Amino acid sequence: MDRRQFLTLSPDRSNTSNAAASARTDTGMAPYTGDWESLQQIHLLKRTLFGVTPANVNAFKSMTMQQAIDTLLTAQADPAPPVNNYGVDATGVTPGATWVNAPLGDEMLERKRIASYKAWWTGQMINQPASIHEKMVLFWHNHFVTETGMVNDSRFIYKYNLTLRKHALGNFKDLTKAITLDPAMLVYLNGYLNSKGAADENYARELHELFTVGKGPDSHYTEDDVRATARVLTGFRVDRTNIVSLFDTTQHDITNKQFSAFYLNKVISGQTGPDGAGEVDALLNIIFAQPEVAKFICRKLYRFFVYYEIDQATETNVIAPLAEIFRSSGYDIKITLNALFNSEHFFDPLNMACLIKSPADFCIGICREYGITFPSDYTSRYAAWAAIHGSAAAMLQNFGDPPLVAGWEAYYQEPSFHELWINTDTLPKRNKLSDALVSTGGFSNLHIDTIAFASQLPHPEDPVALVSDSLDILYRVGVSDDTKAFLKNSIILFGQSPNSNFYWTDAWNSYKASPGDAAVKDNVESRLRALYKYIMDLSEYQLA
Repeated sequence: MDRRQFLTLSPDRSNTSNAAASARTDTGMAPYTGDWESLQQIHLLKRTLFGVTPANVNAFKSMTMQQAIDTLLTAQADPAPPVNNYGVDATGVTPGATWVNAPLGDEMLERKRIASYKAWWTGQMINQPASIHEKMVLFWHNHFVTETGMVNDSRFIYKYNLTLRKHALGNFKDLTKAITLDPAMLVYLNGYLNSKGAADENYARELHELFTVGKGPDSHYTEDDVRATARVLTGFRVDRTNIVSLFDTTQHDITNKQFSAFYLNKVISGQTGPDGAGEVDALLNIIFAQPEVAKFICRKLYRFFVYYEIDQATETNVIAPLAEIFRSSGYDIKITLNALFNSEHFFDPLNMACLIKSPADFCIGICREYGITFPSDYTSRYAAWAAIHGSAAAMLQNFGDPPLVAGWEAYYQEPSFHELWINTDTLPKRNKLSDALVSTGGFSNLHIDTIAFASQLPHPEDPVALVSDSLDILYRVGVSDDTKAFLKNSIILFGQSPNSNFYWTDAWNSYKASPGDAAVKDNVESRLRALYKYIMDLSEYQLA
């Protein structure tokens, strides 16, 4: 259940809910001029990052809205590559050294390297700075899908990730070209088998249907367009020794390629250039001249960052003007996101807490918002990252292996969309993970340090403020006064009189004065564990 349904069924919710109940939804792309306070700041952070830490909240409080958006839209440098965390490597890669430029291994070794890659990528998400970059890498992975099990070359898979990183906040047309020629994609959709005598249409079809113009009501590309596209892309091959793609002129179809009226009857003249780039550029120029490209991508951005339902009013008032910004900018991703995050519509209270957390948002988010400490030695650290990846995969989001070329169903499957993340199997797994992390035993040697988390809040010694400030960060739906009172009186105060706030204040201050006293620490920690376990077990914690 998302927040729009939640509000309908829960009229007793707090101030946020009351505002949302009367919110306008037709404000579109008009610039936002309302309050820039904790509610709006945390909404922006929750949508652009995997989880929000108290440190994030404190840092962004001093920024203007534009400063905050500029910070979040700052691209990051490539991280250090994944390393051998698996031991023996027949190609000579020593433990702790990177394998990304090593010779291709046998099937078993490639499985180990792919597991290393998945753990590494999970670690990048967990360690993301205050930038949307990592979330955009995942967004584009879900758009330009490859599957590790089908590519089965860890070096190609890593380079594909770098391709997404390089263009994640850059130019969408440049990203499309780079992906078209990317070795992992050439293997995944059989582009490396595409020859003048036997054109393979796999990538050509997805280029239109899933990657650019889509298959909406205004998208009218034809089967002839698919066939012409396949012929344009003949001759590209992969070099597993040098870990690159290349162009074989002898396998390229040099005849002219005719496109349909949807693409203005354009013709690409056959070329025999040394790298095939001329025809690829001509192909993309034809496709990107079609306005449907911008609308299709803006719909996907909207569903990922705002809400899954796009009615006619949203199409007219948000998607169309946002798509025009995208086109007029030359398909600049950063400019388009800046416009979206500056809009009145993005900050409409009805668009807050209306998304069910993806497994990435849940599993990565819980690690980040609580500041969970990961091991310092690389083997244990990779094992912990792998455990978090495994949890997300068990909840239906296996980073590196979406189930289909269309991506994860929750991002496109009507009418349920992100509600598909929650079912009778996945919800208990979410609760099991959060319960384990907040318990004494932890999960895969990871645990939430509840005292450290509470210590970052403005007034942890005040039970009223402790509950309120915790909910502000961990929830996006305002809860009733009765719920807050229960959390304070029944959990923090252990059933003491509602006016006995000093019981907690004394306990907290005693711990701060004697942090080495085990009994005093246990008194505080046990209450905090109970508090955060209860908070995370409620349905509100599933909303972003």
